[in-house]
Amino acid sequence: MTDETSGTSRRGLITTGAMAAALAVAVPALAAQQAPSAASTNGNSGVKGNAKGSGTITVKDGTQIFYKDWGSGQPIVFHHGWPLSGDDWDAQMLFFLSKGFRVIAHDRRGHGRSTQTDTGNEMDTYAADVAELMAHLNITNAIHIGHSTGGGEVARYVARHGRGRVAKAVLIGAVPPIMLRTAKNPGGLPMDVFDGLRKAVADNRAQFYRDFPSGPFYGFNRPGAKVSQPIIDNWWRQGMNGGIKAQYDCIKAFSETDFTDDLKNIEVPTLVLHGEDDQIVPIADSAQLSIKLLKHGTLKTYPGLPHGMCATHTEVINQDLLAFIKG
Repeated sequence: MTDETSGTSRRGLITTGAMAAALAVAVPALAAQQAPSAASTNGNSGVKGNAKGSGTITVKDGTQIFYKDWGSGQPIVFHHGWPLSGDDWDAQMLFFLSKGFRVIAHDRRGHGRSTQTDTGNEMDTYAADVAELMAHLNITNAIHIGHSTGGGEVARYVARHGRGRVAKAVLIGAVPPIMLRTAKNPGGLPMDVFDGLRKAVADNRAQFYRDFPSGPFYGFNRPGAKVSQPIIDNWWRQGMNGGIKAQYDCIKAFSETDFTDDLKNIEVPTLVLHGEDDQIVPIADSAQLSIKLLKHGTLKTYPGLPHGMCATHTEVINQDLLAFIKG
């Protein structure tokens, strides 16, 4: 697989009058769609009859989990990376919605529009939150797709809660089996790396959330990289929308959690996608180890692609996801 894509952005000229006319239609519709319902503020689903959109559920410890639920057909559930939100899957959700799937994305506790939690910011609780959401929405025969930290969340959810509910799983640039260097994982990253992340978040989260996507996350620090400021800005927006305490705690969750047993216990077909130039979750100590632990795993790697390849190479990743889901 190469890192070439055929799709490029096409810019069109829109007159002021045309823009005004479009806004006159779009703004009221958007406002109506985003207006919070009574159900979404009291912890219920916000779903009436067959209508879907967005809502919150209140899980057993009182935390409110925000989610989006669009369309019908076989469900695809998206799990975002750190420190982002369900919005990081916008391109994938629109793509699969257009293909006739039901698409669901939640904001992990402490992230995005969910409660800015002080406790429960670890993988067992993250997976339990997903289990409550899936039960609430009565989701079965689902494909669960996770990126980075979300890949760890998928592994733990599918292994511990997903029996009878999950059809397939996908791990993209995912943190399993374990990121931290230990005696059993000598190829992992040293604790100093994660201590550095914690210090950067605590000292000046706003600046760090500019620097991280501007550099290694999307490979924008590589010579000749085509830098996208809107992608950087969107990353910053999502990160700053979450709670600093939960995001700080999540660094331990994604770096020190050992998913070895989870991977061994996953019974469904699992696709592992990873960029070979991933500077955040190095491929040699993640995907190349995970594939050896999965019973029904398929590994696909991408020369030259970065950690955030779902955004930088959307068409490539979407087509490969679609082929796996339909295969």
